[in-house]
Amino acid sequence: MRKTMTSVLAGVGLILACGTSIVHAQDKELTIFWAEWDPANYLQELGNEYEKETGVKITVETTPWADFQTKAFTEFNAHGDAYDLVVGDSQWLGAGSSGGHYVDLTDFFNEHKLSDVMAPATVKYYAEYPGNSGKYWAIPLEGDAVGWSYRKDWFEDPKEMEAFKAKYGYDLAPPKTFKELRDIAEFFHRPDEKRYGIAIYTDNSYDAMAMGFENALFSYGGDLGDYSTYKVDGFINSDKAVAALEMYKELYSFTPPGWAKTFFVEDNQAITEGLAAMSMNYFAFLPSLLNESTNPYAKVTGFFANPAGPDGDQFAALGGQGISIVSYSQKQEEAMKFLEWFIKDETQQKWADLGGYTCSQAVLKSEAFQNATPYNKAFYETMFKVKDFWAVPEYAELLQQLNQRVYPYVVGGEGQAKDVLNALAEDWNGTFKKYGRTQ
Repeated sequence: MRKTMTSVLAGVGLILACGTSIVHAQDKELTIFWAEWDPANYLQELGNEYEKETGVKITVETTPWADFQTKAFTEFNAHGDAYDLVVGDSQWLGAGSSGGHYVDLTDFFNEHKLSDVMAPATVKYYAEYPGNSGKYWAIPLEGDAVGWSYRKDWFEDPKEMEAFKAKYGYDLAPPKTFKELRDIAEFFHRPDEKRYGIAIYTDNSYDAMAMGFENALFSYGGDLGDYSTYKVDGFINSDKAVAALEMYKELYSFTPPGWAKTFFVEDNQAITEGLAAMSMNYFAFLPSLLNESTNPYAKVTGFFANPAGPDGDQFAALGGQGISIVSYSQKQEEAMKFLEWFIKDETQQKWADLGGYTCSQAVLKSEAFQNATPYNKAFYETMFKVKDFWAVPEYAELLQQLNQRVYPYVVGGEGQAKDVLNALAEDWNGTFKKYGRTQ
């Protein structure tokens, strides 16, 4: 009997020991949720480095961009713990923090002086909410903004250069201003030759149209509104904003045929298929343009930053994301350790070397980074002059209202720019009033 009981107890001990081991193993795993694209693959490679150093397994789970927001917030609203960290869009900060989905990282942010470590714009737009509150909910991870690619061989062709100067009175070169961008787009727009001037964002299903228009809006000295008071009259419908929208509509007239529903895939195709002289796109999608197996024009593809407006203002629409700890995760302490490792200078350098767009000022400002690729210099210049869309919890409604007003004007030629933006201001005033942000 004693022998049997001893065996039973030993078996129970073995089960308990195994159970402890399983729990311990689970504690040594972290799941990061992100959209399906190359930077997520780079983050997985970085996570593999972390596992080698610490024994903690990192799994970067991805889903297509079209499903990313829906899948993330479905899990958040269910208070699920499938994800320990999420690399969320900057516009999610309001909903993520106000909804209780993100862990407050203010103490962590201040302890590590991340406001000094990371590029100021990435702190403001990827991490802080509300604006100027000193409350932080994410660590800047993937810096991104809209830049441009162009066909160097078209620009450097002596005959084209001569013809351009004869017509416009200045040398053909990557544009420094929106006026030059518009002139070059017009010059190369030759439908009879199946050559077109420019490729821009036009899709109205999420934020493509907004991001595209913002590149003109911000550089023309316009803005969406006052991020502190939520006043939009005199901002989104100002004379500068009107001029920016008119410019964006004019640029659309120089796009390839069928360009009424385009985003990052199509804009890269405008270069790889030899369609356009210049193409707008997030920097995160530019690396593939240097791949000769996917771009037959890789050797003659160049890059430049978003140009300045008529008064010298130069900004770009912000893309990119910060990484947040999910409040429902059972492994928040382990997740915090990962963030401590991620923000180290040497880790940020590894992140950049892998192909991730670091937000570290030290790395961005280094000659090594700026000279590493043909587009890194433009990326560095851009990340210190970016602006973003509203990050309030109701941002999706604001975005939908912008699409409903701006898209028919840009793509369909409906109405006048001033009337379009006046109507948008009314829409936004109503939305902010509905949510109690204004009286």
